[in-house]
Amino acid sequence: MSAIDTLPPLREVIETHGLSARKSLGQNFLLDLNLTAKIARQAGDLTECDVLEIGPGPGGLTRGLLAEGARRVLAIEKDTRCMPALAEIAEAYPGQFEVINGDALEIDPLAHLSPPIRVAANLPYNVGTELLVRWLTPKEWPPFWQSLTLMFQREVAERIIAKPGSKAYGRLALLAQWRADAKIVLSLPPGAFSPPPKVHSAVVHLDALPEPRYPADAKILNRVVANAFNKRRKMLRAALKGTAPDIEDRLIAAGIKPTDRAEVVPLEAFCALAREIEKT
Repeated sequence: MSAIDTLPPLREVIETHGLSARKSLGQNFLLDLNLTAKIARQAGDLTECDVLEIGPGPGGLTRGLLAEGARRVLAIEKDTRCMPALAEIAEAYPGQFEVINGDALEIDPLAHLSPPIRVAANLPYNVGTELLVRWLTPKEWPPFWQSLTLMFQREVAERIIAKPGSKAYGRLALLAQWRADAKIVLSLPPGAFSPPPKVHSAVVHLDALPEPRYPADAKILNRVVANAFNKRRKMLRAALKGTAPDIEDRLIAAGIKPTDRAEVVPLEAFCALAREIEKT
């Protein structure tokens, strides 16, 4: 009998510990262990990796990660109500699972992890995008993580993989695709969760590239992209007016029409523009 077989069903765990999902914490629990195992498998071979999980709740995905052979799982959980349920998992997997009670936006997990590291999480909706941006914009690259396997609202997932010319294309797509290979690997209907959210969800898998796809200074690129998409309805010569005194010349040198809008400009061209601006 495997360790996971000794643990009670998740619905029983939720009832025993009074774990009704809280909207204020962005909680929507996955209760189908076949589904959580499927998500865990999307993270790749975990047998030689430490895995960071954010917002495990009652531990559905946690069980999947451990059952798939993760070397070790570190979970960060803000909701103190979940701690007894997660302690039961730690007891079933001695030495393989640690949980920290706290806010993932405030905790540095690296002191508790050993490379190689993968991240896998059914992210709380209210902090998911902020965490992703942080993981994509570290001071140094390559990052601490090899891959990210993350659950988002379907709309956010589509923004991560969006291509130029689409409504979803924007800063998040450029940040993700500059430094990682990103793809949607699984889609889930509202009924997969308890309570069911009002929107569909999707799992996105991102593999970190050894170096950015195109050369560019990260701070300049981030500033250019942010300014361009904050005023996405304007032509770039107007949207980027304060970025450089001769922005039209810089745009032309980068192969971008000054009359273009941000949503049609590919990643490679934004990187070329960042390099042109760096020359000033």
